[in-house]
Amino acid sequence: MENNTQILKGILEGCILSIISKEETYGYELLIKLKDNGFDDMVEGTIYPLLLRLEKKGFIISKKRKEETGIARKYFYLTEIGEKELHDFKAYWNKLYLNVNTILEE
Repeated sequence: MENNTQILKGILEGCILSIISKEETYGYELLIKLKDNGFDDMVEGTIYPLLLRLEKKGFIISKKRKEETGIARKYFYLTEIGEKELHDFKAYWNKLYLNVNTILEE
């Protein structure tokens, strides 16, 4: 596919919400988790705009926290609205997955 950017952004938003729902996380840690799960080409320049967009939509909140090393990191947490969005994403994804696979396997 020539330009799968829009599709990927939507999928990444759902993946990011899912990762954050399991535990608080900061941007670089999120990048590593995505790479560990097959998003090999992922870069920080993709992650941070998505986090900002999710925060503006009210799906996540962030809090700065100082680590033992003295470094302040911005940790992200899922909001109630974010939990609902994640639930809706999962339902939509499962339906989309079934529909696309039905067509591809015909």
